[in-house]
Amino acid sequence: MRLSLNSMRKMLTIISNVLKGSASKNVARVVAARTYADFTAEATFDVKKCDTHRLDDAPPTKSVLTREDALKYYRTMQVIRRMELKADQLYKQKIIRGFCHLSDGQEACAVGIEAGIKPTDHLITAYRAHGYTYTRGVSVREILAELTGRRGGCAKGKGGSMHMYANNFYGGNGIVGAQVPLGAGVALACKYLDTDQVCATLYGDGAANQGQIFEAYNMASLWKLPCIFICENNKYAMGTSVERSSASTEYYKRGDFIPGLRVDGMDILCVKEATKYAADLCRAGKGPIVMELQTYRYHGHSMSDPGVSYRTREEIQEVRSKSDPISLLKDRMLANNMASVEELKEIDVQVRKEIEEAAQFATTDPEPPLEELCNHIFNNDAPLEVRGTLPWAKLKSIS
Repeated sequence: MRLSLNSMRKMLTIISNVLKGSASKNVARVVAARTYADFTAEATFDVKKCDTHRLDDAPPTKSVLTREDALKYYRTMQVIRRMELKADQLYKQKIIRGFCHLSDGQEACAVGIEAGIKPTDHLITAYRAHGYTYTRGVSVREILAELTGRRGGCAKGKGGSMHMYANNFYGGNGIVGAQVPLGAGVALACKYLDTDQVCATLYGDGAANQGQIFEAYNMASLWKLPCIFICENNKYAMGTSVERSSASTEYYKRGDFIPGLRVDGMDILCVKEATKYAADLCRAGKGPIVMELQTYRYHGHSMSDPGVSYRTREEIQEVRSKSDPISLLKDRMLANNMASVEELKEIDVQVRKEIEEAAQFATTDPEPPLEELCNHIFNNDAPLEVRGTLPWAKLKSIS
């Protein structure tokens, strides 16, 4: 077969382009491999100095962050953010019913506290609990299924948004401030049993004026309990600004005779260092301590609150643009070559997929049957009969 001169030129051009393409792909692989190898394994960051009360020292103003931890924190905060946004969507579709309090914007609190304590330590919180449930080890699948009242939920579909539990995690409590004395009780058990554990006891600025909180302060101080009282100050309680609801907005000083810290709750590294400092102080027998986390929620108090009748949309947007906890960590990672934009985008894709799969499960899993209504009243007890709504109606409870 004979080829014209023009045909031969075209073939040579095609062969040349193919070879160039292969070469460029090989170069891209080499560059990618080199970039991955050149990622910063560890970096030190400045964090905001904490305000202190009755303390001779303070948490460090520098925080060491490894690439491994940075990626873990980023992913965990993204999971919480996406999970809460999915809960918002399911609620508006009337798939989730009842009370539902979302914590998007406050991710640094949950992830930072978990980074500052040990898995064997204890944690109890109020009703904005989804993020803490996740950081304490419950899967997104179980959390969303609990929100939709399904059998595969972490409380078998009978707890809902405010009542989720895990090992060393005691909820999720619906009564304002009621979890604080319970947290002091958990700390008392830690001291009594000499376990070297602490209890992180959380409440919001709206609960900070409750009398039972001050009673818990008093007993915890008398008995030197290893309790970290943590006030998540998101500035608006159920819809009233702290300036209008509290004569003193310095919540970290509310313990009076108890040491206190005021922490930037939008910075995960600041929260981590402060929590570790507080936990070490409690383990040394110098507890309790009060810690105020200055944070912000993007949603309203609950799903029934649009969140813009007592603050402006511009205020919310300003916080998002200047203080978002996920963006702050992401910017630090990128600026210090701890990750690439592509790598973080891949994490975002994986997180969205995980949330969608969990939501699919949460909307298709069956609801618990009536015969399971009274199960789990007691732990490790023999089965017992429970009276129903009518004297002759009997239900069985199995531990």
